[in-house]
Amino acid sequence: QVQVVESGGGLVQAGGSLRLSCAASGGTFSSYDMGWFRQAPGKEREFAAGIRWNGGTYYTGSVRGRFTIARDNAKNTVYLQMNSLKPEDTAVYYCAARLATAQLLTWGYNYWGQGTQVTVSS
Repeated sequence: QVQVVESGGGLVQAGGSLRLSCAASGGTFSSYDMGWFRQAPGKEREFAAGIRWNGGTYYTGSVRGRFTIARDNAKNTVYLQMNSLKPEDTAVYYCAARLATAQLLTWGYNYWGQGTQVTVSS
């Protein structure tokens, strides 16, 4: 059973940066695709960024060019570097994992963390 735990959320002013971390355990990390999702108040959870077992990445349009997802297989950790943050980025951010597949990175995750709050003030 894979477990993922997020950290690094907080309060930041618009235009600022945050780096989220997600530590995974209980599986062979290098065999997993990893994703970051977010859920804003009153909205459905949405895909933000994903990274394949081999390093391939994909971003939703609203974060492309501002967010960067990366993984460190030696540390069993995936990161989400968030720059040029906007108030509309305010959300609970969730890390997710799935065994590597050829499916799109936007869905199909089996393991989820509890989430970390990111609040961007204007």
